[in-house]
Amino acid sequence: MDERLEANRANWDDRVAIHTASDFYDVEGWLRDAPGPLAREIELLGDVAGKSLVQLQCHFGMETLQWARAGARVTGVDFSPAAIAAANDLARRTGLSDSASFVCSNVCDAPEALAGEKFDIVYVTLGAIYWLPDIRGWAKVVADLLAPGGQFYIFEVHPFSMSFDDEGEHLFYDYFDDPESPIVFDDGSTYTDGGQLTHTKTYEWNHSLGTIIQSLIDEDLVIDRFIEHDWTVFQAFPWLEKGADGIYRIPSSRPTQPLSFTLHAHR
Repeated sequence: MDERLEANRANWDDRVAIHTASDFYDVEGWLRDAPGPLAREIELLGDVAGKSLVQLQCHFGMETLQWARAGARVTGVDFSPAAIAAANDLARRTGLSDSASFVCSNVCDAPEALAGEKFDIVYVTLGAIYWLPDIRGWAKVVADLLAPGGQFYIFEVHPFSMSFDDEGEHLFYDYFDDPESPIVFDDGSTYTDGGQLTHTKTYEWNHSLGTIIQSLIDEDLVIDRFIEHDWTVFQAFPWLEKGADGIYRIPSSRPTQPLSFTLHAHR
């Protein structure tokens, strides 16, 4: 594996124990409340009962298992052995092990790791693709995993917002991606409450919307819906205001800008 991805994997291995114990994820509350997929996801993907779904970069499987609760046969893929072990344990605790499986693999190797299996739905959600240097290779993986007529769904951080500094005040990072020039961070913290990381160096890549969309089109996916949102689901910038619904929005005193996006496509 690319040494930069090896560094990212070590970092994410460290995060698993912190995340599964955090108030941010609240695993015990999640087990108690047993939520299914979000309404905005169901609106686009429809009834998933009996369908096969694969989530790429699933972390420790909470979102994957929410689709299993909705009746899908689910597979989660992640490059972190610690995350896959935690996902299998979570599946056991939910009683969903019969309809859920988890595979440890780098995204680019997923088609081989899944033995050529095709899926009705490929699902990717927040905080995934900017950990990957090759968005065109990623799009090929998405296409390779989709059955004919299968659906692809991604909800992700908007790359324009990724170009700003931590305060959200100034353009700071490149908007257009360069696989050979990642954004390098050295930070012992993670986005949840909890402990410190041992492996602190990470590498990220900002992929422009044009690159993302064209890469999917080049793999013969048909874009059905593309939406830019002026909201997100985490405190991306300190001035965002959190609503009672848990959504972070731009205050009326500031100009609007895109913070996240949703793309829905089919093969």
